[in-house]
Amino acid sequence: MEKSLFKRNRSRKRRCYHVKNKLQGRYRLCVNKTNKHLSVQLIDDEKQQTVANVGTFSKEFIKTKNNKKSKASAALLGEAIAKLALESNVEKVVFDRRRFKYHGLIAILADAARKSGLKF
Repeated sequence: MEKSLFKRNRSRKRRCYHVKNKLQGRYRLCVNKTNKHLSVQLIDDEKQQTVANVGTFSKEFIKTKNNKKSKASAALLGEAIAKLALESNVEKVVFDRRRFKYHGLIAILADAARKSGLKF
């Protein structure tokens, strides 16, 4: 049992390292997915600061029906982060999916951000 958990954690860390190692850009759109929530951050790599962040647990989503992980909330998160990025004069970003496959909710979020004006 312990050996399988060790292998799974080691492979997750390796995937994260390989994905992040390929990313080179000033602004990075980082997605995190848990069992209940989705969150997106816009990070400035040169200054090492978070420019904007939004999640299903943030103020504008917590009292709506989109306060949990779903396809509708992923689309709304993509639109919201694109709006915040464009307000901060950021148009071009690098998409950091971390260890998650570009599939399902991650793809819906990315497509919504692209439709709202972000370029990546």
